[in-house]
Amino acid sequence: MTTIHKGQAPAKLDRNAFRLQFHRAFADPAYGHIAEALAQVEQVAWQAYDAGHKAPHTHPAGPGYADPTYALSDEWRATRDRLLQAEQRQKDPATPSRILLINGSARNDGTCPGEMSKSWRMVQWLRQTLQAPSPHGAQDVRVLDLSRLTSDYDQHIHPCKGCVSTAMPLCHWPCSCYPNHATRQVNDWMAQIYEEWVAAHGVIIVTPVYWYQAPSPLKLMIDRLVCADGGNPDPTSTQGKKAELAKEMELTGWPYPKHLAGRAYGVIVHGDVAGIESLRRNLSDWLSWMGLVPCGVQAELDRYVGYYQSYAQSHEELDRATAFQQEVRNVGRAVAATVARMRAGQHHQGDEGLARPRPK
Repeated sequence: MTTIHKGQAPAKLDRNAFRLQFHRAFADPAYGHIAEALAQVEQVAWQAYDAGHKAPHTHPAGPGYADPTYALSDEWRATRDRLLQAEQRQKDPATPSRILLINGSARNDGTCPGEMSKSWRMVQWLRQTLQAPSPHGAQDVRVLDLSRLTSDYDQHIHPCKGCVSTAMPLCHWPCSCYPNHATRQVNDWMAQIYEEWVAAHGVIIVTPVYWYQAPSPLKLMIDRLVCADGGNPDPTSTQGKKAELAKEMELTGWPYPKHLAGRAYGVIVHGDVAGIESLRRNLSDWLSWMGLVPCGVQAELDRYVGYYQSYAQSHEELDRATAFQQEVRNVGRAVAATVARMRAGQHHQGDEGLARPRPK
């Protein structure tokens, strides 16, 4: 057995520090007339924090789990059940092909920037293209707008905690790190986002470049999808988050299941100065690593829009980029065509059926 290395985490908040942290969320004077009620809520929140009430609603896991008696989170089970239903629909040949369009930009006109993003406009072009009559039929198009993290009330994608680096089986599919009611790490959007990915036959990510990298909402989602690449579908096998058990399981032999493999993907990256090629490669490499299927050269697009021009006129530069607009639409067409061939059993890759010598 390997050693569990400890000593990094800070001490828990004491009673006074917790009170100060709690009340920072209610600095608006409008809360003043209910100060006594807030104090009562704070007392209950302290008790939940101090006792570590991560999952206050649980039931025995039941049949089909390694430990049927383990107190499994009701919220995790509900998410898992939705994923199983989504997977069943996705594999049903009678259902229409579903394409998930992901807007990776953090900008929208409902918050500080005051204007929609160019990525959002590209998503609309893709939606129009995919819903138009075609030889592959109209697609069931879903849109995931990650900019809502910046504008919606109490909407979160909490950061990945890195369980996979302790041992792969400690990373559960779907993620069981959230919600954590003891620390008020709640309202985690990923429970719904996992379902969107599982239900899709194809995924297209549209994103700008932020400082040579993916925008933070997109990167948060990417990190939280690590559980789709080797994640453990049975939290009872590790008794929740017991590192010792997870390490033992991985060292005994772990299959690293790819829970999203076999879905088609496209990528559109745009920028104004630098970084488009590296981000496009990063996204394509990540999606391919998870077992998603590339759809050809025209489905992986990186272009500059308004190269070294003012930010103020970037939408006008996009209006003038008519060839780029068609390239964006071609990404959608390529993904739709690949999905159609895959579902008809006509799309094959050269490495199909080959065992991975190093499955991680």
